[in-house]
Parts: sequence; C-alpha cells; structure tokens
Amino acid sequence: MAHLRERLAAEEPGELGVRVEARGSAVTVTGTVPTAHCRDELIHTANEELAGLSVHFDIVVAEAVAPDHPEEVS
Repeated sequence: MAHLRERLAAEEPGELGVRVEARGSAVTVTGTVPTAHCRDELIHTANEELAGLSVHFDIVVAEAVAPDHPEEVS
C-alpha cells in the first residue's frame, strides 16, 4: 500500500487527500478529487497496484464548474 500512496502523490491525480486503508483482507480508498478523469486515473492506478486484493472505492468528484446561468434569488 505504501507504493500506491507514493504513486498517487507523484502521478497525474496528485491527490494527497486520498486515503488508502487496509481493513481485514480488503483495501478501502476514500477521498475527493477535482475531476472525473482524476477519479478514473486513481481507480486504474489503485487496481493496478493492488491487483489480487479486494478494493473498495469511495471517491467523490468535486468538479468546480462556473455556473452557466445566473442564480435567481427571491
């Protein structure tokens, strides 16, 4: 798991807020990433590094996109 943490910090997602925890015979990966692309890269990297283990993901995409219309306040 340490190697996975190193790869996550060094590669494109670079998400240091992502947590990797061993729970019994499974590994849980949790956190928030800025885009769906980062989430997909994270999942791919984790599955590659943890091949053969049961991996569970709880990854939230917090994509900050500018609004496409003004907010109506009443």
